[in-house]
Amino acid sequence: MRMRMTRGFYTIMAAQFFSSLADNALLVAAIALLSSMQAAAWMTPLLKLFFVLSYVLLAAFVGAFADAFPKGRVMFVTNLIKILGCGLMFFDVHPLLAYAVVGFGAAAYSPAKYGILTELLPPEKLVAANGWIEGLTVLSIILGTVLGGCLFKPEFLDLLLGFDFLLIDTDIDVASAVALSVIAVIYVIAALFNLRIPNTGAKYPDQAHTPIKLIVDFSHCVVALWKDKLGQISLAVTTLFWGAGATLQFIVLEWAKASLNLPFNKATELQGVVAFGVALGAMLAARFIPLKKSLTVMPVGVAMGVIVMLMTMVHTVWLAYPLLVLIGALSGYFVVPMNALLQHRGYVLMSAGHSIAVQNFNENLSILVMLAFYSSMIALNLSLNTVIIVFGVLVAGIMLCIMRKHAINQRQHDDLALIGEAKH
Repeated sequence: MRMRMTRGFYTIMAAQFFSSLADNALLVAAIALLSSMQAAAWMTPLLKLFFVLSYVLLAAFVGAFADAFPKGRVMFVTNLIKILGCGLMFFDVHPLLAYAVVGFGAAAYSPAKYGILTELLPPEKLVAANGWIEGLTVLSIILGTVLGGCLFKPEFLDLLLGFDFLLIDTDIDVASAVALSVIAVIYVIAALFNLRIPNTGAKYPDQAHTPIKLIVDFSHCVVALWKDKLGQISLAVTTLFWGAGATLQFIVLEWAKASLNLPFNKATELQGVVAFGVALGAMLAARFIPLKKSLTVMPVGVAMGVIVMLMTMVHTVWLAYPLLVLIGALSGYFVVPMNALLQHRGYVLMSAGHSIAVQNFNENLSILVMLAFYSSMIALNLSLNTVIIVFGVLVAGIMLCIMRKHAINQRQHDDLALIGEAKH
């Protein structure tokens, strides 16, 4: 049984790697398309906003969908939706709309991807499993971001055109068509791995079918997780992390151009540097932080917010690389244990798919809010250094508030325990 579980876990990792690889390469391709269209600067962060909108709007439905069918099958079907979004971009649909379709697929993909971990593995293995999944996901972000930039380099374009595999004429320029074709192939590879994911045999109660009933059930799950003393802290931390991470992705691009004078394809490589740091931090957390000690990493989140502000003082690439690796490592080190704790609490309080859907709803609502805030600062023509400082203070300040709330929860728990002893 152990071998079967291990084999299934590696298959999940492979499917996630290739699907995430394509997602991130497609984001870079979409940014390049907007640039070629001479779109307004504030439209670039809207790509991510359109992507995550589905996570918020569909949260009440995708958890039930993930629990209604074997999760490998759910991952396969939703990966096909991602391929559709890539195809729409190929046929000259506006990048914002096409990437929104990819987000629709990703929103339904996520509860199955993370939910199956709680079906395959015991709670004590969740931190290590999350470390591997997050590490591999971040590796795919590195490679996907770099791949997306490379696909628009003339030398790579000439190499790929040598294969003469483009048989359809479109209105999109040749470089974009080649890039999107390569990305579509990667999505297909992910879909093939999805077909190999084993059925865990996990069964859940029959899911509601009416929208109103699904929304009511989902709202109960949201309340249950936010009321849970451990669930609310881990959910608050991961919600902050994903909102900050999505925003940082665009801040790094602008910072690379403004402070380091790097062209677009070199700027995308810096995103990969951050992602490498996240992978490093995730692996260290998987190695050294057990589930029962997951809450001890919260001060690392405060440190990350403070260190982000050092970006305003860096103007050379040789200083930028170690700084971005450090920021990424701190991020990965504190989010992986919190993510594992959240998955465990969600699985205890409700089903796997529903708990991940609640997590996605909150985390992506945070992404929407923070990206809208970032776009507003850009639209107001605030200086990049001001944006970075505001961002760093916001992250560190929210983390301090979360730590204070956790301390209050602990005191209340101790007080209740003392009251119980007094009664005896």
